[in-house]
Amino acid sequence: MAARRVSSLLSRSFSASSPFLSRSQGRNLNNGSRIVWRFGTSSAAEEVISPSVQVSYTKLLIDGNFVDAASGKTFPTRDPRTGEVIAHVAEGDVEDINRAVKAARKAFDEGPWPKMTAYERSRVMLRFADLVEKHSEELAALESWDNGKTYEQALTAEIPMVARLFRYYAGWADKIHGLTVPADGNYHVQTLHEPIGVAGQIIPWNFPLLMFAWKVGPALACGNTIVLKTAEQTPLTAFYVGKLFLEAGLPPGVLNIVSGFGATAGASLASHMDVDKLAFTGSTDTGKVILGLAANSNLKPVTLELGGKSPFIVFEDADIDKAVELAHFALFFNQGQCCCAGSRTYVHEKVYDEFVEKAKARALKRVVGDPFKKGIEQGPQVDSKQFEKVMKYIRSGVESNATLECGGGQVGDRGYFIQPTVFSNVKDDMLIAQDEIFGPVQSILKFSDVDEVIKRANDTRYGLAAGVFTKSLDTANRVSRALKAGTVWVNCFDVFDAAIPFGGYKMSGNGREKGIYSLNNYLQVKAVVTPLNNPAWI
Repeated sequence: MAARRVSSLLSRSFSASSPFLSRSQGRNLNNGSRIVWRFGTSSAAEEVISPSVQVSYTKLLIDGNFVDAASGKTFPTRDPRTGEVIAHVAEGDVEDINRAVKAARKAFDEGPWPKMTAYERSRVMLRFADLVEKHSEELAALESWDNGKTYEQALTAEIPMVARLFRYYAGWADKIHGLTVPADGNYHVQTLHEPIGVAGQIIPWNFPLLMFAWKVGPALACGNTIVLKTAEQTPLTAFYVGKLFLEAGLPPGVLNIVSGFGATAGASLASHMDVDKLAFTGSTDTGKVILGLAANSNLKPVTLELGGKSPFIVFEDADIDKAVELAHFALFFNQGQCCCAGSRTYVHEKVYDEFVEKAKARALKRVVGDPFKKGIEQGPQVDSKQFEKVMKYIRSGVESNATLECGGGQVGDRGYFIQPTVFSNVKDDMLIAQDEIFGPVQSILKFSDVDEVIKRANDTRYGLAAGVFTKSLDTANRVSRALKAGTVWVNCFDVFDAAIPFGGYKMSGNGREKGIYSLNNYLQVKAVVTPLNNPAWI
């Protein structure tokens, strides 16, 4: 898959012929099992669409078997469209993490995986990628059902990316090697790149399968074994692909999957003395806790991909229509639940008013509804907690005297749908311009010159990503080098490719995911020095 903006994969799905929510609408009426949405001056009754997939895997995957939690406890995973229970899932705890780590340790120390040739490991990963494609419709349905993202987004963009990522890392498996190093004196020096051992991985709920791939792909390519904890909000697809990995020939104990809560299963994994490496994606506050637990246990190395408050900068020479559409996508994609969302939209004062009016108009046209319906652009937030968090920030924006251009309310009275919301006249000291909202709330700020906007864009505790929209190559080069961010997209946004590294500066984390750089997270480098007796050359 060539590098491309995620939205290009979705363009076939979001039809302009679909009915659009107006600014004042977005209410729905609960009529038994029916949701009645009001669009403009007409109304259309819709059934809540039943996903065409069965929930078959709800138990923990430990040592190649699906098993109940040691305590026998389960917890519900809910449909964000309605708040109703989809399934009850095994609730992993400390004892289950211990069992999973024990299985992973045995698989690494005694099992066939690290001793396989790299080519054999790559073939397992390639078979898995084929199975992901074969079961793409089921995986997309589960992902949408459990998370609230649109089915079309999951099917046409995310599932193909998962397969691509595993094929990419399968290609790396037999290309990982050390060096022969010249040294002073009669010595032969070589470096070995060895698998680090048992990798603990904790993934978030906003892109469950993609984050699974970002973590599991490089770890397996390097020959490690894994204990992965799912987000408690979205455990279903990880178990499904765990089954596919077994079908692909992955030996028992190499990949162990535990569902559970952060305070119990997550904390146990982070502090476990027999875990050799930890990778976490989530909030900055939780990342601090994870880092402390790792440091206070066995000082295991930690890779962190954390929060962001990414600037999206529109200069006066920009094509405003294109900039508006791109800024809209950069913020509202995935219900705004994206760590690199362009959540601070800086617009030059000369084009500010025009931009605001067009951004408002675009938000008013955004189609909100059941994510299984074709043509829907925005589904619900993932759960009630996230819904309330976003609404709190919207209230904060109003109370701070930012101008609420549109949105600001709930769509309907069932599920966790929020109106696409746009604020103008936002100031840098407002909470909506400082905190990661993780929802469909666009904040538009005004700037006057390049030096000013660089300084303001960098005046944040985050540094995950940024967007620059200009026709000037000089401006693009100057600003992209000045911004303190791990990724800068110029005249594009959310271009994700298996080979492009991703990670943050400052409190957006450390280390890089994807690409060749992520392999370093899962390798140890060993120097081997051997004397040379009477060498013909040195």
